[in-house]
Amino acid sequence: MQLAIVGLGRMGGNITRRLIQHGHEVVVFDANAKAIDALAKERATPSSGLADMVKKLKAPRAVWVMLPAGKITEDTIHELSTLLQKGDTIIDGGNTFYRDDIRRARALAPQGINYVDCGTSGGVWGLERGYCMMIGGDKDVVTRLDPIFLALAPGVGTIDKTPGRDGRDPRVERGYLHAGPAGAGHFVKMIHNGIEYGIMQAYAEGFDILHNKMSEELPEDERFTLDLPDIAEVWRRGSVISSWLLDLTSSALAASPQLSEYQGDVADSGEGRWTIEAAIEEAVPVNVLSASLYARFRSRVEHSMADKLLSAMRHGFGGHVEPGTKK
Repeated sequence: MQLAIVGLGRMGGNITRRLIQHGHEVVVFDANAKAIDALAKERATPSSGLADMVKKLKAPRAVWVMLPAGKITEDTIHELSTLLQKGDTIIDGGNTFYRDDIRRARALAPQGINYVDCGTSGGVWGLERGYCMMIGGDKDVVTRLDPIFLALAPGVGTIDKTPGRDGRDPRVERGYLHAGPAGAGHFVKMIHNGIEYGIMQAYAEGFDILHNKMSEELPEDERFTLDLPDIAEVWRRGSVISSWLLDLTSSALAASPQLSEYQGDVADSGEGRWTIEAAIEEAVPVNVLSASLYARFRSRVEHSMADKLLSAMRHGFGGHVEPGTKK
């Protein structure tokens, strides 16, 4: 299947590579000419701009926008709306606020241009592991694009089947979900990221307690020198709190037990805030998720071992760097 991708950064570039590996034809564009040239050497079709990119696509066209949420995505989708035709589709795979998806889908509908929002999780490891996707949009449009989502998804892999799922949508067992109409995909991904904040904070705080067990404030016979890399590693193996985030924690601590290369200034990319706002609108109490967001705010004033571990996890799964750190 043919697809265009706009935005060839950490995720957009690897999404392109994974699609090419699965036999799809990908036309690419990025403001950075070097990113285009690199992927052209890997069998992507280069383009000089959005208009040139659209010309190289066959109808019905599909364009995947993989850019940071905000003005750059808004401007790109607007320009695409002047270039695409009835029956074509724009897919936003970034971390867009779900209400923007609803607005865009409504605005594009009179032109007959389809809009699909795709919450995409997998970070810098997606090329190898695949991407978990939460998709919003018209059912028939999402079904037509299924070969794209199937290629990007992790697949069934070695995970045991969940009992009692007979007769349900088999796509979710392969790692992608049609969540509902426009906006539903990014709403589900938004809550996913809010939960991620809470899980990360729990690991970070737990390891901070372990780290401080040698504190001089404690009675001498209650002080333990604990090996955090080994604790993280043993918890990975058979414990009820094992997870990919714990895998990344173990890797970070093994490489640097004191995490001295991190200052602990933890950024938030928006989804945690939006999750709390949704909870307020629905009158749902989210004690853990809200506390984890506030902990990130506090980390920008004072830093702890917990904050360094949060930064290490964010760098591990998404290649995120701390504010003020050279990329």
